[in-house]
Amino acid sequence: MPSDPFIERLVADLRPVRRRSLGRDALILAALFGVEATLVVLLGLLRPDMAMAVAVPSFWWKAASLGVIAVIGVTVALVSFDPVASPRRGLRALLAVIAASLIVGQLIDACDVGCGSVAARLDWHSGLHCVAKMVALSVPAIFGLGVLMRRGAPTDPAGSALAVGIAAAAWGAFVFVLACPFDDPLYVAVWYTVGCGLATACARLVLPLLARW
Repeated sequence: MPSDPFIERLVADLRPVRRRSLGRDALILAALFGVEATLVVLLGLLRPDMAMAVAVPSFWWKAASLGVIAVIGVTVALVSFDPVASPRRGLRALLAVIAASLIVGQLIDACDVGCGSVAARLDWHSGLHCVAKMVALSVPAIFGLGVLMRRGAPTDPAGSALAVGIAAAAWGAFVFVLACPFDDPLYVAVWYTVGCGLATACARLVLPLLARW
């Protein structure tokens, strides 16, 4: 057929593509997380009162909530990079977990008899610094997941980007728990939501443009 030479020219430069492996992708991300967390410790950014912090219920609520959200988010994102998978159900589960975490935090807050004024508890100056650090710590995760997203073939790039954003934001915030000296549930609910929201918005806006296939 006349079209055979044309087809042969189109496929002449093709090379075999390495099959995606969720396990391999997860190991790459785990190594990246380990490097980032280790750097926080080696650079002396670990909060100095960690020994006392681990005795505070709100510290464990903060760490556990962010850790669970990060793990679920990464799982949803990695699965969604497959062209036959959709992130929508996983995103709904993520939103439910986030809402439940905020509710638990407010219950812990209600049991705390040492509350001060709202302005003092929010400490906007420290809050803005925390937001900037959380966003910065989420960048490696956005980059890593973004590379894996580009290597995949998501059929819902907007949903996959949103899953990446939530996962990366929770990842950055979880690492920041090692350095953040604030455990007040109100402070965490406000400023961590702002920081995670900004990181998620960045991923949602940028990644669909970079991961087209």
